[in-house]
Amino acid sequence: MSRIVVALGGNALGTTPTTQLEHIRAVAPAIISMITAEDEIILTHGNGPQVGAVSRAFSLGAGVDEGVPEMPLPESTAMSQGYIGYHLQQQLQAEVTRLGKPWHVATVVTQVLVDPDDPAFTRPTKPIGAFMTREEAERLAADRPGTVVREDAGRGWRRVVASPRPRAIVEWESVLHLLDADFIVVACGGGGIPVVPVPGGGVRGVEAVVDKDHCAGLLAESVGADTLLVLTSVDAVHTGWGTARDQAVADLPAEEALRLIAAGQFAEGSMLPKVQAAVDFVLGSPGRRAVITSPDLATRAMLGRAGTLIHP
Repeated sequence: MSRIVVALGGNALGTTPTTQLEHIRAVAPAIISMITAEDEIILTHGNGPQVGAVSRAFSLGAGVDEGVPEMPLPESTAMSQGYIGYHLQQQLQAEVTRLGKPWHVATVVTQVLVDPDDPAFTRPTKPIGAFMTREEAERLAADRPGTVVREDAGRGWRRVVASPRPRAIVEWESVLHLLDADFIVVACGGGGIPVVPVPGGGVRGVEAVVDKDHCAGLLAESVGADTLLVLTSVDAVHTGWGTARDQAVADLPAEEALRLIAAGQFAEGSMLPKVQAAVDFVLGSPGRRAVITSPDLATRAMLGRAGTLIHP
């Protein structure tokens, strides 16, 4: 038996519900084709465009209708988990039914515990939501005290929030119970809903975004997976990206990956967190592997014929 966590990038899902459904319909056969009768699959996904759209829609609505509330970021993340999971359930179940397989599909709205003293809370770095003009950004910061806005690579201004490291998956046991009942499970969408402990027990949501790749690695660790499959917009991990020395890497030992990270070979917010999460996962216990590739090459990559294999 193989237990596989599949991480699907949020940008690969499109920016509207219509395009998202089309993209998921296209990728569903590739995901299901990887599964044998002995496999267990947990699917996680990004939500960058989606959570930004949810948050901005409520902000705009609140500006013209007093009956529409501002929506806090934890609740916006939960909403994006719900509607992305809904589309994934529909299309994956349709493919399962078409093939006559016995599996079911379910989404777990997932909370992720973070450390309230994480230094990230004092240095917000994660851009969310739509681009704004400088005037719009200044107005947002004035209207919502504590909101941090920042110019983003010459493309406009965006809100930025903290991105603390994930420490524990709150609903990990629920994921295991569903796996035992022959479910394909969708969990930790968008890096999960970040929460911190409260006095007396329980948790509360915080205004932050957990990196989806680090969360995928922690999810894989928490459920005892032996494979982490990261599906992104490129065919493999590349060195010298965008230069004359650009080269895809098929086999990447963890120690070599750490050397390339230290040499600055991978872009922050792009390939870097994927490689870091993969290395952390494979070094956590013997017998693990991580694969990074594009959705259309997923099946071949799992057989060692495409993508990048990261291993101890």
